[in-house]
Amino acid sequence: MSPRLFCLLGVLVAAAACQEPPPPPAPPPPAAVPRPAEARRYFGSPPDGKLHVYFFNVGQGDAALIVSPEGHTVLVDAGPASAADHLLNRLPELLTQRLDLVILTHPHADHHGGVEAVLRRVGAKQLMEPQLEATPPDYDALLTRLGGMDVEFVSAAPPQNTPNAPLRLPLGPGVELNVLWPRHPTEKLLDVPQASLEANSIVLRLTYGDTAVLFAGDAHAKTEESLLARGTPMRATVLKVAEHGADGPTTKAFLEAVRPRAAVISTGGTPAAATLARLKAVGAQVFHTDDAGEVQVVSDGKQLVVTPQRLPDGVPEDTRYTFHGLGDTDTPPVAQAPKQDAPKPDAANAPPVRGTTPGSRGSTNLARYGQVVDIDDLPAADASPPPSRSETRPPRGSTESRAGASETYVASSKADVFHRPFCRGAAKIKKSNLLVFKTRDEASRGRRPAKDCNP
Repeated sequence: MSPRLFCLLGVLVAAAACQEPPPPPAPPPPAAVPRPAEARRYFGSPPDGKLHVYFFNVGQGDAALIVSPEGHTVLVDAGPASAADHLLNRLPELLTQRLDLVILTHPHADHHGGVEAVLRRVGAKQLMEPQLEATPPDYDALLTRLGGMDVEFVSAAPPQNTPNAPLRLPLGPGVELNVLWPRHPTEKLLDVPQASLEANSIVLRLTYGDTAVLFAGDAHAKTEESLLARGTPMRATVLKVAEHGADGPTTKAFLEAVRPRAAVISTGGTPAAATLARLKAVGAQVFHTDDAGEVQVVSDGKQLVVTPQRLPDGVPEDTRYTFHGLGDTDTPPVAQAPKQDAPKPDAANAPPVRGTTPGSRGSTNLARYGQVVDIDDLPAADASPPPSRSETRPPRGSTESRAGASETYVASSKADVFHRPFCRGAAKIKKSNLLVFKTRDEASRGRRPAKDCNP
């Protein structure tokens, strides 16, 4: 080999030795690990396409849970304090997340005694209560505590742009909850000596297709008289009887307007014989919780099935009571025992029903009445904890509480909303910023009505 060729070969070998070795191939990406499904907060079944109402057995008190076909939830009252443990165990079995809405029909402890414990256990997005005058101090203190629990207070007042219609709360396609009473400030509260809280109890009508449930709270006979006088639609398949079946409300005229197929009495004692006689006279089948235990109601929009927890002696344990829709005015209720292999009509066992189309024959759905207010967009009463009623309401008999109050409006120079003097928001206005207007027109110049009481 020539010396020149040898030198050239040496240069090539040296150059090759100086080159870095190629990097090793990149390892394959790790296999994607599927993320576990987010655990549900509570234990309730997914929506099954039907409307469910549970009238809980809370002794002498009221508590009922509405679960819409799409899973919206509303708790109407929370029983006495003695029922708190029962509700804390039962509600998580029926819920998959916190309550959408809690409604306290009026400031009596047998209707709100368990609410604080319930909200601490399962939570709620919104709370509605009637905003009455002269409420008990312990109730005002309760509301103040609830206001600090991440719950928004909402108003039961009629919509301002349709003041003659009820507040309508859609719970999904075809399902509505309507606030029939009270209608303050559009209409004056009923002044019934010694019974004003009962007379102004929130009255609700839940509709789904041809079926309806009327929640009468502790309504007084004067409440029923007022609703009848204004022609409020009240037909219902099921009536939650007022004041635990006491004599006085549930009058003959009221029952003739409602014409219930079934009636639920939430009671820890014996309903009045006169009330039971009037219910029997209109053909209503009565279930009272002290005997029947929890009463479950399921509607597909065409018919409604009632299943009591306990049945009379000699009745098959799987018996359930079917009531046809309001369009079938002459069809009597049917009590039937399912076949042996059929599941019990419990919410957890009910077969899924998707795309149910509620019947339209004779429908008394309130779809044609009033403004629709989405349950997630209710008018706020006040975003902060409500102050005591003694701070927000003028004393009874004072000049401000009479006609003069209805002609007076207030606002803060720092805000673009105006209030009535007794609105919750009005109590928060500093004296140095307080503006007083003699008429609503004057107050509305450059300002909008506050949502706390829709002045």
